[in-house]
Amino acid sequence: MNERVWIFDLDNTLHNATAHVFPHINRSMTAYLQEHLQLSEDEANALRVDYWQRYGATLSGLIKHHGTDPDHFLWHTHQFPELPKMVLREPRLRHVLKQLPGRKVVFSNAPLQYALAVLKLLRVGDLFDDVFSIEHSRYKPKPQTEGFRRLLRKHRLRAEQCVMVEDSAENLQVARRLGMRTVWVSNEPRAPGFVDVKIRSVLELPRAVGKM
Repeated sequence: MNERVWIFDLDNTLHNATAHVFPHINRSMTAYLQEHLQLSEDEANALRVDYWQRYGATLSGLIKHHGTDPDHFLWHTHQFPELPKMVLREPRLRHVLKQLPGRKVVFSNAPLQYALAVLKLLRVGDLFDDVFSIEHSRYKPKPQTEGFRRLLRKHRLRAEQCVMVEDSAENLQVARRLGMRTVWVSNEPRAPGFVDVKIRSVLELPRAVGKM
């Protein structure tokens, strides 16, 4: 079966997480490290960033070096009592996604409960066949290859069928290495060689389809 499958990142791809969501998560993660590793705020913040840069996710460093329970960490760091005020919905997003031929899947390093809540607020949750979250990757977040392979196995896909739409160049590099087509959502002036199409916003995706 050669049906095209669109694999979307969530945060900073389908919505702008930089304005409100990411700062909240970063504060929550820093507070978690302070409490559970007995660190000062500055130490906790530095360690959070260090693990994120080294492993692609703070959680990966915590599991590797501290034996942290991933579910405990994700629950405590993804509490959003004000989430409806924090998610910036683009009204045209639904129309844009419906124009794309083929199935659509979300592949996120976020926990499932958060991802589903955001998609509901964006009013596009029903357009996706699956939300493949950090739990489904067995806590092997992008850009680790294992999560990509688990997603492909779950849906019985060949990488060549898939188009990965992401704001992270590192994640797209892995997708390309596996054989996927790649769309980079970025304001950077130039795209690396492993990017097939660069767009500034996911809303530009329909005009990019012809290049895929």
